[in-house]
Amino acid sequence: MPRVLLKVEEESMFCDSHDFGFDIKFGLLSDEDSQEGNSVHNISVNGNMSIGVSPSLIAGANIKGFTTISVLPPPPPSYFLGYTLPSGHPCNTFTLPPPPADKKRTGPRPCPVCYLPVDEAIALMPKFPSPSPVLKNLAFIYEETLSRDGEFGGSDFGGYPTLRQRNESFDIRESMSVHCGFVRGTKPGRNTGFDMDEDDLLEMEQCHGVVVASAIFGNFDEINEPTNISDYSKETVCFLMFVDEETEKYLRISGRLGTRKKIGLWRIIVAHNLPYTDPRRTGKIPKLLLHRMVPNAHYSIWLDGKLELVVDPYQILERFLWRKNATFAISKHYRRFDVFVEAEANKAAGKYENASIDFQIEFYKNEGLTPYTEAKLPLISDVPEGCVIVREHVPISDLFTCLWFNEVDRFTSRDQISFSTVRDKLLSRVDFHFLMFLDCERRNFVVQKYHRDILERLVAPVAIALSPPPPLETLPEKVARRGPGRRGRDRRPGSRRHRKVVAGGRDINMEANYTVLFV
Repeated sequence: MPRVLLKVEEESMFCDSHDFGFDIKFGLLSDEDSQEGNSVHNISVNGNMSIGVSPSLIAGANIKGFTTISVLPPPPPSYFLGYTLPSGHPCNTFTLPPPPADKKRTGPRPCPVCYLPVDEAIALMPKFPSPSPVLKNLAFIYEETLSRDGEFGGSDFGGYPTLRQRNESFDIRESMSVHCGFVRGTKPGRNTGFDMDEDDLLEMEQCHGVVVASAIFGNFDEINEPTNISDYSKETVCFLMFVDEETEKYLRISGRLGTRKKIGLWRIIVAHNLPYTDPRRTGKIPKLLLHRMVPNAHYSIWLDGKLELVVDPYQILERFLWRKNATFAISKHYRRFDVFVEAEANKAAGKYENASIDFQIEFYKNEGLTPYTEAKLPLISDVPEGCVIVREHVPISDLFTCLWFNEVDRFTSRDQISFSTVRDKLLSRVDFHFLMFLDCERRNFVVQKYHRDILERLVAPVAIALSPPPPLETLPEKVARRGPGRRGRDRRPGSRRHRKVVAGGRDINMEANYTVLFV
């Protein structure tokens, strides 16, 4: 029997080493090592990287003076366990400065964020996925025949999971099957509702690294071009913009969208056969179920359609995921942190039918929902500013967004109300690497723009009605003279002089106030 020699390539065992003058440590841990308590040796690469390697991966023997390497079974998968920046790195001691004392501007504003340079952030991109605690295999339910057994909520798109199925979906196991939209087909986007063209489905399958995604439905927003994007990101990141047929029609009529299906960096993907009449509920599909549409992607950044990305995606991922060893990151609401307060604010603003919001809150109260208190620390809020989501596509974070979507499908479309219920149920069972960061940090890498209706009012010309001059008339020879008018201090209190009015002047000044974009 011929002897088989195994040559181990260096790049197959180790992460690439990039010397930027500081010591970055990566941890690699296999399932077998973590479960059986095997020792892990640290191997230093060029003094810049420390990698844990199990001794079970290496086997050698000296036979008759020859060094042989035994062929071992494939090793268990390795995982990224985070890193720390070196001692003395400026980002380690970075603190937020006090907000500028500007009495004229009291609303939310951006704050500084300590990013690494783009090339260093790219070099630190993990070569292995983060561990998914407990849950290793996640499958999605497909139903040829939908059944409604009388319980409330659900849809033909999301299915009609029973309350028992809902409760069981929070019981984290090694292998799970859950409802996660697209239940009427084996391939999302193909006869499932929210259908997409075949070339778009193929394009999304080619996204193997980082995805930046957004959506505009109901022609509600203008497409905002990302800025400050590195050449490397332009070549390697998939920028996907989901639109409906109404928005597509506007883009084609306006001349922005041609046959290439591209507007700047954005690949425009048209969704057909939308499962909901409410554009805001439809928008939750790409927002929360993106992992189902880009099955080969590793990381994603979601942006609401009103936002403009102004920082490179790799810098955002490094700052909010990799450096924090997190698999899901979202910012807190800039003002509210309690779900009960958030529900009342939604009712006051007419965001959804009040009775439906009350029903959802009462349901959560019966499950144990309580007002937010400091006892929940280090969780800093129960209410997210959900317009940005930064996450890694691993089973546990995929499960989180599936279950969050199921709440949106069953109850109201106001995802800020259901967020903390899903988060807390998962965190009570597993150590889910979850990060909630400050709203001012979010405003550092995205700029919020106005919705289309406001923008159209801003740019619309001010209509000035010009009346023709009155016809000249022959005055009579004798004109009855009026008595002397009151002048100066003799003028009656409250009487007004004629003043010169510039046509449209007041409107112009009001519109000028809207041109200041508060970020």
